[in-house]
Amino acid sequence: MNGPIWINLPSTDLPRAKKFFTEIGFKIDSAHETPYMVSMSVGQNQVVMNLFDSKMFQGFIGGQTVTDAVKSTEVLFSLGAESPEEVDQLARKVKAAGGTIYAEPGYTDGWMYGFGFIDLDGHRWNGLYMNMAKMPK
Repeated sequence: MNGPIWINLPSTDLPRAKKFFTEIGFKIDSAHETPYMVSMSVGQNQVVMNLFDSKMFQGFIGGQTVTDAVKSTEVLFSLGAESPEEVDQLARKVKAAGGTIYAEPGYTDGWMYGFGFIDLDGHRWNGLYMNMAKMPK
């Protein structure tokens, strides 16, 4: 498969989520915005993320219950950074936009620098810089 990848997530408050993600650097695609969906992109490959009203999202998942991301985690989204400074900058933006930092910026194993955060709907993310020259072989 060579087509694009879309991340589709439920949101309980689309205007609030749109503001949060805009403030941390995601780009809104207003051409694909509806009252029930906000489309945006992030990263050099411009990965598309669509936030759907939770009730609309429910219709896409074959009758299953929408997970309460505040209570459980199914996936961790990682945003790649070019440097530790870019990770720190993203952490400051997340805090300013109202997100929750659950792991402060720092090094792991001497070659990864990152932090973890929770968006306004409870989805978990991390910002991560990896110095591949220092990666253990």
